[in-house]
Amino acid sequence: MNKDRILSMLEENKGIYLSGQELAKRLFVTRSAVWKAINMLRRDGYIIKAVKNKGYMLPHDSDIVSEQSIRPFLRGNAADFRFEIKKTLPSTNTYLKGLAANGEKEGLVIMANEQTAGRGRMGRSFFSPADDGIYMSVLLRPPLKADSAALLTTMAAVSVSRAIENTVGIPIGIKWVNDLYYKDKKIAGILTEGGIDIESGTLQYAIIGIGVNVFTEEFPDDLKDTAASISKSADEKGVSRPLLAAEILNLLEENLPALDKKNHISEYRARSILTGKEIFVSRGDKKIPAVALDIDENACLVVKYDDGKIESLSSSDVSIRRNK
Repeated sequence: MNKDRILSMLEENKGIYLSGQELAKRLFVTRSAVWKAINMLRRDGYIIKAVKNKGYMLPHDSDIVSEQSIRPFLRGNAADFRFEIKKTLPSTNTYLKGLAANGEKEGLVIMANEQTAGRGRMGRSFFSPADDGIYMSVLLRPPLKADSAALLTTMAAVSVSRAIENTVGIPIGIKWVNDLYYKDKKIAGILTEGGIDIESGTLQYAIIGIGVNVFTEEFPDDLKDTAASISKSADEKGVSRPLLAAEILNLLEENLPALDKKNHISEYRARSILTGKEIFVSRGDKKIPAVALDIDENACLVVKYDDGKIESLSSSDVSIRRNK
């Protein structure tokens, strides 16, 4: 499609004017076709500058998430990821689960500019306003036992943390099991879901859902004291959503082959914001006081209760006890 091909050329030459004649010649189309494609891109939200006798230019700060804006930053095997990008979805995880259940091959990445029913762990919602974040889900089919699925979540948490540090320049901590924090505010979350072969106990597929608050300035009342966006604290490089999305995919691809060796656990443990903290472990309507001791090799949270009992939690909801 002319629009996609022209967008690829503009993305690859950000900040540089390309003449209509040059675009037409390189793509074997007419200048009229180039003009029509440029107008279509503008209707899609792209700000494309046009100067007589110079041509068309996509500014360096263009931040629209598209396959064309992400691909230049992919490296190694991450270039094999396939993309389907939507303006709006209820939930990227829900959408991808439907495709996975019908046999979709691994390596598909679903992204949305907005989620109207974004989901988090324990049935919570994930605030996903348009133009403000990264909302994506990745389909994998790893040879993994279902009871080891937490390794995928923790590997993804490490990958996203490192990607934010590499591209934005701020240190990221992890609240077991799937929340990413900068200082005392949540800036990202991971939701891993999958299908299970009951007979073998293995994963038929796994979906890693990733949500990052990038530019969000206003949060709902129930989140404004606990959530933040990474752009508020970015270093002088600023934030590029396409670059960050690509770096997340690069690190997922790099870390996935060594998943069974659990190489990422030491970094996950080092990033933990719970270790040594007094916490509550939620059990139904009860909140049981405990101390977080460690993260074990299976990504379980090791806690010690007030009665001295020590337990490894594989799936629970925990919160930090705040001093009154």
